[in-house]
Amino acid sequence: MKNIMPVRRDVKLNLPEEKVSNWHEQGPHVTHFMNALSLFFPAGERMFMDAVRNYRDEITDPELKKAVVAFIGQEAMHSREHVEYNEMLDRAGLPASQLDNFLWGFLAFIKKTLGKRLTLAGTIALEHYTALMADQLLRNPDVLGEKSDPAYKQMWMWHAYEETEHKAVAYDVWNHVLPNTVRNRFSRRLAMVLATAIFWPLVMTFHVRLVMADKTIKGGHLKGFWTVTKMLWGNKVGVLRKPVANGEFMDYFKADFHPWMHDNSRFLTEIDNFVATVEGSGRKPNTEIANAIRARMNSQLKANAA
Repeated sequence: MKNIMPVRRDVKLNLPEEKVSNWHEQGPHVTHFMNALSLFFPAGERMFMDAVRNYRDEITDPELKKAVVAFIGQEAMHSREHVEYNEMLDRAGLPASQLDNFLWGFLAFIKKTLGKRLTLAGTIALEHYTALMADQLLRNPDVLGEKSDPAYKQMWMWHAYEETEHKAVAYDVWNHVLPNTVRNRFSRRLAMVLATAIFWPLVMTFHVRLVMADKTIKGGHLKGFWTVTKMLWGNKVGVLRKPVANGEFMDYFKADFHPWMHDNSRFLTEIDNFVATVEGSGRKPNTEIANAIRARMNSQLKANAA
């Protein structure tokens, strides 16, 4: 299997706020499906970071230790950018902070209930999903669309590159710190079943909440939701259909599964040029967003201290 070392990159996207509700060429319903995914990243990536951090002292392989540090660094950068992304959704009158708060509480309950071993099992299951979706995004330009807003396309491309780069880290931690027993193999597979049963209903609920709260959408919901369904399950794009049809999703349940058995490392050769393009785009930071996030964090700190 490949030994890919992730790299922490401090990438600033500086997304245009005025387009946050309708940046995808397929319209607001597809836009809000991607926006719904964005809402999962701050709390979700904190869970991923905690899951591997819980076992950091048990890792004896120095290369895996370095990979874990880089994994945490990448997830922290993703979280920072998605916090800004989600703040823009909130400022557009959408229930982003409400949904974000729910998710933080829900995942805190999940982590406390499951404990660190099963939390890591859930992490490697969800990392498999993100890797499969990232692969579809990188190999099929129709996922993001040729005419979609360039900044939002770059946001998702950056995330897809780095999700691909670190897709095996949490799995390697699992294999390194936990014995290959029947119990652990069962736990790994059960976590995927549970993750599927929990994650996708939540995504769809968040998606519907965003769409219904968007006052700029004047009807056309049937067509809009059908467009999203075709993007996920249709023949042309099939973000979910293709990994299921070609067996990549089900490979997770094999005894000898490893994320790099699906070798798409060729995409990683594009990262340096991609980052240079982002850095040369000349987009300016949105100071209002930064101030709004700071004010929200200060308010939360005061509320917690009270």
